[in-house]
Amino acid sequence: MTQTEKYIWLINTIHKAKRISLADISDQWREYAGLNVDEKLSRATFNRWKDDIYLQFGVIISCQRAGGYKYYIDNPEIIEDNHLNKWMIDTIATGILINNNISISDRILVNKIPSGNDHLKTIITALKRNVKIWITYQRFDRESYRFLIEPYCLKLFENRWYMLGQNNRGHVKIYGLDRILKIEVTEEHFRLPQDFNAEQFFAPYFGVVIGYDVKPEKIVIRAYDIHRLYMASLPLHDSQKLIEDTGEYADFQLCVAPTYDLVMKLLSFGTKIEVLEPESLRGTMRGWASDLCEMYDGKKQ
Repeated sequence: MTQTEKYIWLINTIHKAKRISLADISDQWREYAGLNVDEKLSRATFNRWKDDIYLQFGVIISCQRAGGYKYYIDNPEIIEDNHLNKWMIDTIATGILINNNISISDRILVNKIPSGNDHLKTIITALKRNVKIWITYQRFDRESYRFLIEPYCLKLFENRWYMLGQNNRGHVKIYGLDRILKIEVTEEHFRLPQDFNAEQFFAPYFGVVIGYDVKPEKIVIRAYDIHRLYMASLPLHDSQKLIEDTGEYADFQLCVAPTYDLVMKLLSFGTKIEVLEPESLRGTMRGWASDLCEMYDGKKQ
């Protein structure tokens, strides 16, 4: 078991318990790690892990002395509200859980993910140093080409990694890492725009199709039957809020740009949802539905 895995275990144990003594932490650690009954997590080791966790994850483990020295996460928002930290901790924790049950790995299935992770380390290094990179890129509709780019940020969407950056034509665009054939890091530094904020940049959109000419607007979606519960448990967008739930259907309101990615997502729900507003998006959905009907009726050429 790696040190990072131990740290993730300790974070999750304390976060789940809310308040927990060192003795209880030690008992759970002994059971989790399969140690002998006389072995325990020493205070010195615990304090060292606690300090390393702060340096590595920014998670503060504090002690409540009143009532018997109970430990707790002093800044739970860094786990609950920080999307990257939460994703990282959950991902590592899931990996630990599966690794500890490798004997049933043939009964735990995951999707095959397109390549692209090989480029992550190189791009992250370039992000940290604010240096330009040359990429050889293969689009689906043309031959590969090579160009210089200023990397702004990374985004994970639908099991694919994407990089947002400004290319040598001055255009800010999104690039799929699985379509990058080669990366060359330069020593040429660039200045990240002072007002750039990755989360705010993508906030008006669903997915990675940006659509600068498509502005966020009020969208109302009606979800029917049990799908209303699905939408409530897994919101399409951070702006989603419930307007009404009748038991037969539920109406949800979002403030998001109706880009291609959003339309494709809505179409994937079939007749389980209906766009009520705006009329322009209803028309777009109607057009796609009409094209599908023509295709399956054999009328579309």
